[in-house]
Amino acid sequence: MGIIGDVTSTPTIAVAQASVKDNMPCVTPSATAADVISYGNNYFRACITDPYQGRLMADFVADQGYKTVGVIYNQGGDYEQGVADAFTEEAGKKGVNVSDSEGYPSGATDFNSQLTNIIATKPDAIFSPNYYQDDGKIVTQARKLGYTGVFLGADGWSNIVGGDEEYASAEDLEGCYYDCSFVAENEDEKVQDFIKAYKDEYNDTPSNFCALGYDAAMILLNAIETVEKDGKAAYGSDDYKQAVVDAIASGTAQGVTGDISYSGTGDPVKSTLIITFKDGAQEVFKTVEGE
Repeated sequence: MGIIGDVTSTPTIAVAQASVKDNMPCVTPSATAADVISYGNNYFRACITDPYQGRLMADFVADQGYKTVGVIYNQGGDYEQGVADAFTEEAGKKGVNVSDSEGYPSGATDFNSQLTNIIATKPDAIFSPNYYQDDGKIVTQARKLGYTGVFLGADGWSNIVGGDEEYASAEDLEGCYYDCSFVAENEDEKVQDFIKAYKDEYNDTPSNFCALGYDAAMILLNAIETVEKDGKAAYGSDDYKQAVVDAIASGTAQGVTGDISYSGTGDPVKSTLIITFKDGAQEVFKTVEGE
């Protein structure tokens, strides 16, 4: 008994608000907005949050030794704004100067004005925490403007390569970085077993969303199995739902995107990958352990 979903933050918040009354156990695979879990103790997520991604990438920038970074983001998107804000705040704490932060309206396709302003500040890197359709255009246009430095992003970069369409060239993406929970290029045995099973079933390569969806299901099903084995609560009762919530909160799921547990909130404690582009392909640059 429980709900897996929703996928993105806005509908998930609506489900979260409605689910509190019934204390329905819920796990969203991929809704990253910070307040998704704020409405009740019954809601959990399998993914990392927007603020966490911003902080993680700011810490990565500092570790890489970049001193000055420009930011370009979709000012009409909650996801993009949330990651950008957290990045800027954490960068300041780490002594990294955000030389210019440029917003653009949703639906924009020409980013030359914003990029020209950022490039004029001569940043060591540019942080572009948007979805891959925009990020591909942004990287391509920046290269045409003569910018040869590093681009960085968040998990919205997933599918910028390797899907039905290449949103930026391998050459333009060389040496860039983004954080993500899952990439098919991860050589971990558990990941490769999942990819094989997924291909056998669907004749396609799973995406980050697919892996997080699987992990969300594992989190909920593991908790239900725990409650069923215990056998103390009648199925469908208030006690049963609370027992499932408690089992999620205290358990650990061995997911495709890493071991997932919880520590006092519905936000997971889990590792995150830093992905880079090398010789025309993606690869795992490092794994950042969960907080």
